[in-house]
Amino acid sequence: MDKDDFAVRALALERSLYCIARSYLAAEADCEDALQNALLRAWEKRDTLRQEAYFNTWLTRILINCCKQILRRQKQEMPSESLPEQAAPTDGDIDAWRELCSLDEKYRIVLMLRYRDGYCVADISRILRIPQGTVKARLSRGREQLRTRLIQEEVIL
Repeated sequence: MDKDDFAVRALALERSLYCIARSYLAAEADCEDALQNALLRAWEKRDTLRQEAYFNTWLTRILINCCKQILRRQKQEMPSESLPEQAAPTDGDIDAWRELCSLDEKYRIVLMLRYRDGYCVADISRILRIPQGTVKARLSRGREQLRTRLIQEEVIL
């Protein structure tokens, strides 16, 4: 993969990658750091990508690893009570976003990858390195938990 092709494809994914980072990390600066680190690692390792058709899932997996690395570092540095709350989106339904962000990480991530970023079950399975059946189960349970919370909050009728 040459540098121009890499740049075009990475720029096309920029918003999606940022949203994925935001689903893991609360602070905007941490999201930007994770995104920069992921792009740098991907650039340095671009010759290890076996099939260019998997560029999106490959880069997303690198980003998730960078996010997890930042989270591990934060756990060592500060207690969880002092972490800032995850920001709500500027557009869309803020109540639904708040409820989505309150879901357990394993459900929140698969829901965001599926419905916000449009990845199929097979791609999510590759990105998160979990079986497809697990992805399907987490999608189902996550949707049910979100539906229950939204009904309790009277966001949906």
